[in-house]
Amino acid sequence: MNRILFSQTICVVLAVCLLFLCVGCQKQSQNQMASKDPKALEKTVEEIAVDYGTYGAEASDRIETLLNELAAADQSAGVRWTKIMELWTSEELGKPLHYDVLPDGLPDTDELCIVVLGFQLEPDGTMKEELIERLTVALNSAKKYPRSYIVCTGGGTAEENEAATEAGEMAKWLAEQGIEKNRIIVEDNSLTTAQNAIFTYDILTSRYPSVKKLAIVSSDYHIATGELLFKAEAILRANAPGNEKLEVVSNAAWKAPSGTLSTMFQAGALIELFGDVETAFEVYYDNYDIHSLPPLH
Repeated sequence: MNRILFSQTICVVLAVCLLFLCVGCQKQSQNQMASKDPKALEKTVEEIAVDYGTYGAEASDRIETLLNELAAADQSAGVRWTKIMELWTSEELGKPLHYDVLPDGLPDTDELCIVVLGFQLEPDGTMKEELIERLTVALNSAKKYPRSYIVCTGGGTAEENEAATEAGEMAKWLAEQGIEKNRIIVEDNSLTTAQNAIFTYDILTSRYPSVKKLAIVSSDYHIATGELLFKAEAILRANAPGNEKLEVVSNAAWKAPSGTLSTMFQAGALIELFGDVETAFEVYYDNYDIHSLPPLH
């Protein structure tokens, strides 16, 4: 009789253990599913960007924890954002900086594309001096590498002339200086540097398969941000980390008398690359220290 009771007790204990095990597995599965929710991933990425944008290297421990959480939720996202953070926090970002013209040693083929970053137009749609200076650097570089493509990137930022775009005006100027029109690529929808990277990537990878290497042209204070965003976009778009289709290999800059871009602005731009435009624009309006942006519609 005692043996029977003992056996029944063992069966009950085993059943209870199996029940708890199943419930635990179900909860773990539910947690894994919840952790892959796009909004949860977006929130983690935003925390990483804002923490570094606000506190810099002082936030390294917190950022490492968040990257581990991101990797646990989505391994691919964790690898990509770890790579982006290594790039963003590197002292080599934007270096070496080349003034006035691209350096020697780049491929003189259609593998190379010179990307000229736009600058807000005057209210009537004409170009400001800073944009013309950037274009002069691009012109010098295009003459040095006559087989390269040139992307003009920037949308409509003229308050009183809706027809004018930064890229359109830039392309006309380059053509007037003798650059062949078949070398000039126009991206005229972007309003931010992040959008410069997003829309330029779309055009180059879909229409210009020969292009593999990019050289960023802008004002000197803007080069590091441009490099960061174009590299980050390539990392996010790659079918697997390490298989980026476009590589930023160099830069050429106009030496601006003034101008800065804060780390917090870069944080907003990375948030925009990840897809949260509304939060990104809130950051821009709070931190943008070069020129005003059109309102977000």
